[in-house]
Amino acid sequence: MVSNLITRYQRLIFNPDRRIAQAALVTTLLLAALAVALLVAVAGPVYAIGAGLGLAAGYLALRSPRWGLVFVILVATLLPFATFPIRIGFKPTFLDAALAAFVLVWGVSLVTGRERRFTGSPMGLPVAVFLFLALFAFALGAANARPSVTTIRRFAEIIGGVLLFFVVINVVRQQEDLEWTGKVLILAGAGSALIGVVFYVIPEEWTVAVLNGLARFDYPGGFGALRYIEDDPANAMRAIGTAIDPNTFGGMLIMFSALALPQLFARRPILPRWLVAGIVGLTVLCLYLTYSRSAMVGLAAAILLIALLRYRKLLLWGLVGLVLLLLLPQTQDYVARFVEGIQGQDLATQMRFGEYRDALRLIARYPVFGVGFSGTPDIDLYIGVSSVYLLMAETMGVVGLLSFLAAMLVYFVTFFGTMRRGLSDDRREALLLGLSAAVAGVLVSGVLDHYLFNLAYPHMVSLFWIYVGLGMAAILIERNGQKVRGSL
Repeated sequence: MVSNLITRYQRLIFNPDRRIAQAALVTTLLLAALAVALLVAVAGPVYAIGAGLGLAAGYLALRSPRWGLVFVILVATLLPFATFPIRIGFKPTFLDAALAAFVLVWGVSLVTGRERRFTGSPMGLPVAVFLFLALFAFALGAANARPSVTTIRRFAEIIGGVLLFFVVINVVRQQEDLEWTGKVLILAGAGSALIGVVFYVIPEEWTVAVLNGLARFDYPGGFGALRYIEDDPANAMRAIGTAIDPNTFGGMLIMFSALALPQLFARRPILPRWLVAGIVGLTVLCLYLTYSRSAMVGLAAAILLIALLRYRKLLLWGLVGLVLLLLLPQTQDYVARFVEGIQGQDLATQMRFGEYRDALRLIARYPVFGVGFSGTPDIDLYIGVSSVYLLMAETMGVVGLLSFLAAMLVYFVTFFGTMRRGLSDDRREALLLGLSAAVAGVLVSGVLDHYLFNLAYPHMVSLFWIYVGLGMAAILIERNGQKVRGSL
């Protein structure tokens, strides 16, 4: 029913008779204006402006999958937890709407024949197996505890996030599309980092006031939304931006920093080099202010990969950064906390060790398919651990974890093979290197954090699979020599 309506609307908008297309557009705008006017009268100007922007975004998403992908990136980056002020059994989030629009428009195009072919990839089978095992684990786990509406919605968001891999490689088929999406990601990351730094340096009361303003969209407000080292206000505050959780924010900044870094040294960067330098400095500074040790380790891994494969001068810059980190008076508390974490002396690390022990007990009892996503069958067990790999093993069992690792193995084997043969376009090479370094960085960070497969952070799942999909798209574009028809 919905797909038929969308198809009919698209036929009107894209009708070759310009009079019909213009009439459809004018009708749409008049209906949208009427709806916004009614909303102003009923709900007030803030919701009305939001509705107007949402209608404009929806129209652009229907016009082209390119805009659908842009809106997923922007929502996941800038407003990942915002919800609509309506309830349909649950409160849909902005991310729900963006994911649904992007996937649905592409799916309708495929079914109706507007999109004439489905692009496969070496990763297609292992990702599909991973998706199947996730669905199987969810169904199996429903016997342990009946999933709530919130759990079902969040699990659907996780599945939608993984599905983005298939959608991305099918809509990003040309170099122009790849560069466009790379620019959007880098600029969106700069915006997110700028918000994080501004929230950090302005008075706490001002930051709380902004978050309270977002509370109408179900954002956490008040001083309780601010985060400090070891959750102690006597310690340094941690940068949160609009991601709220500093460790998750740090993981997001790994991805944006790693993607932008190769553009500093590329012969033909996709953005002006001076702008890229400012964005890299901003994202790395914001990552530092999160005080996330796992994110810092992940960034170091990403930088090392970029340096070893292509830009060796990054090793020197990394060494200079490490020396400054060790010697500057302003960074000594950070270094001391890092050393305490390595030695297992601080409270956060000790709590992690406790979580690891509990997770291993759960995995030992339910090793094959895990316990699902909604609850555990035993009262002395719980789901939750600060490691994406242990979390996968808890929820999907060792089989599910191995399917994810197999998908990542296929990706990096394909990536290293492509880099070894060399790419015909230096811009494509820089983008592929940045995307893959970002994926490697968050995978390393995931040893000590869980945001890549946590029901509470679907935006990070979406961003991760967008990066994986774009990396594979770059490889397919290189293989096909850009002879594939179709564009965003």
